[in-house]
Amino acid sequence: MLISNKVSISSVIEGSWTYFLIDFFTCSITFALSEYFNIINIPIPALLPTILGTALAFFIGFNNNQAYDRWWEARKIWGGLVNDSRTWARQLLFLKIDKTEFNTEDRSFIEVLIRRHIGFVYALNRGLRKSKDVDYLNFLSEDDYEYLRQESNKANAVLNLQTRDLNTWYKNGKIDGFQFMQLNQMLINFCDHMGKSERIANTVFPTTYNYYTRIFVWIFIICATLVTAETIGIWSVVFGTLIGYVFLTIHKIGVSLLNPFEMLPTGVPLNLISRTIEINLLEMLRDKDIPEQVKSVNDEYVL
Repeated sequence: MLISNKVSISSVIEGSWTYFLIDFFTCSITFALSEYFNIINIPIPALLPTILGTALAFFIGFNNNQAYDRWWEARKIWGGLVNDSRTWARQLLFLKIDKTEFNTEDRSFIEVLIRRHIGFVYALNRGLRKSKDVDYLNFLSEDDYEYLRQESNKANAVLNLQTRDLNTWYKNGKIDGFQFMQLNQMLINFCDHMGKSERIANTVFPTTYNYYTRIFVWIFIICATLVTAETIGIWSVVFGTLIGYVFLTIHKIGVSLLNPFEMLPTGVPLNLISRTIEINLLEMLRDKDIPEQVKSVNDEYVL
């Protein structure tokens, strides 16, 4: 996720120089074939690129709006996961078991549930990003690991373990029905956050939108170059390149938001959010080994 209000020239060039070169090359070839080789000798009315450019502006705007909606929904889901994670730990830490103070066994069990939840967050993170990292195992026991080995969805398997142990706690009379309902509702919320995240990650944005948009943009660039060549000559290459560069860059901005969980500067900072949850919950446990927060890259973005 971008954290800087300023955009460096180097990052702009790095992200769009290929588009600029291809755009310039296309305009140059179009002008040469039309003016020097007389291969493209089609009379194109000035109204054509005008109408096509207007239609493209609306089409690209629609694509970008849909892409931002996906990104913002993903950000809200993980923002809700942060809040529910803190609530989960708080409810467990301040429970009154049998109207008495916690004993050593109860405190150990609560710590297991809280640490296991941190493992759930990291497992969901790695699953969404198709990562092979297994750092979530640092928060799980050997028995938990054996259970997860049989499951393809690691995050969902962790929720199964949480539900199993919570039910056992309730059956043993450690918590009453109201406390069980509150804690179980938090597990339902976690499953809801997981399902919504997986829906976004596994739903491919219709490829026809991106495909036809790119095709129409290149047609527009060629038409704009041919039309302006009749009046301004070689300068049509410059103006065609600039106009095409604007449309291509705006389109690329939308494409970069389509997959919000990827390791991109514009993506949702899953690593930062996961580490925030880890730090908050470990501090609530009064753990002495608190990790550092994820650092930004060049003070521009966090992953």
